[in-house]
Amino acid sequence: MTTDETATANEAPEPTFEALERWLEPRLDGASGLRLSQSGKPSSGFSAETVILSGTWTADGQQRSDRFVLRKETPDPAVYPTQVEGLVTEVEIQYGVMSAIAASSTLPLAPLYGYEPDVAVLGTAFFVMGFVEGVVPIESPMYTLEGFFTEISAEQRRTMIDEGVRMLATVHAIDWQAAGLNWLTEGSQPSLRRQLELWSAYAERELAGREHPKLAKALAWLESTIPAPTTLTLNWGDPRPGNIIWRDDHPACVTDFEAASITAPEVDLGWWLMFDRWAHESSNAPRLPGEPTRAEQTELYEQLTGRTVGDTSWYEVFAAARYCAIVVRVMNRLVDRGHMPADQTVWIDNPVVPCLEEILAELGV
Repeated sequence: MTTDETATANEAPEPTFEALERWLEPRLDGASGLRLSQSGKPSSGFSAETVILSGTWTADGQQRSDRFVLRKETPDPAVYPTQVEGLVTEVEIQYGVMSAIAASSTLPLAPLYGYEPDVAVLGTAFFVMGFVEGVVPIESPMYTLEGFFTEISAEQRRTMIDEGVRMLATVHAIDWQAAGLNWLTEGSQPSLRRQLELWSAYAERELAGREHPKLAKALAWLESTIPAPTTLTLNWGDPRPGNIIWRDDHPACVTDFEAASITAPEVDLGWWLMFDRWAHESSNAPRLPGEPTRAEQTELYEQLTGRTVGDTSWYEVFAAARYCAIVVRVMNRLVDRGHMPADQTVWIDNPVVPCLEEILAELGV
């Protein structure tokens, strides 16, 4: 979802390309005469404002050109709950996580050019990364119903989903402490219970006294059935096919780390599996030829990580409950921006709720 383009007195000004050119040019090897122009905006994303830029410059006597992605912090409160007290700038979180991953892993990421916390440059914190060519599975309508994923071969679909699971396992294989990601746990003890507490408090805050019986039911069940602690890993936070840029059926770039955390890896796996359900059963989309089942995806994850994860039901409920809470937050944002009426009911009537109900029904809850 694109960010609000309607300027108000409280919003940051539109980017000044001259200022951004001065900031970015020293970060390009030997560059001079950098000129930037806007060449588009992505069609999705709830957090930072994203702008695609075309750039031309001279280096070593040669004319160069490339595209870049500018991600600017918006004035709204963060979409996701704060992992660390005071750490609320989502572009800072994302850039910090990606920088650590780039330095300690083979995970494919966009080239990173720098993060700027000083609002004097563009009016808000921002970072710049390289633009990565490729395709992204659509989610409205769901990629399992329309788009390139429905048109490729069964073998290509199998390759894509298997590679997506491989990306998830690669994230979880990162030594988060050696990578310098301890700041994601500063002032707290990372655990599954802490994540449940963070998200429960987040849901309560965003509901602001409104009743959401299905979400409340899920959170109560999660609290009463929390699994025993497992290992701790870096969690991607939003793992799904739509957060991977694909080229020739393989990941060209993994994206969106604003919701990263340190917790049980099954939290991420549960999100991946929940999203698979939402993309199929909850969207009335039959599994296409070649697509592995959720059980097969879990088995592959176990093979790649060398760990047995067992029953993932708790983590899938946790994922669907978190997604329900995020929808409440996003609808609150749209109401605050004047894009939705105050009496809208999308916060409680949305496609994620049936997905949550389906999982709970299978569990007899």
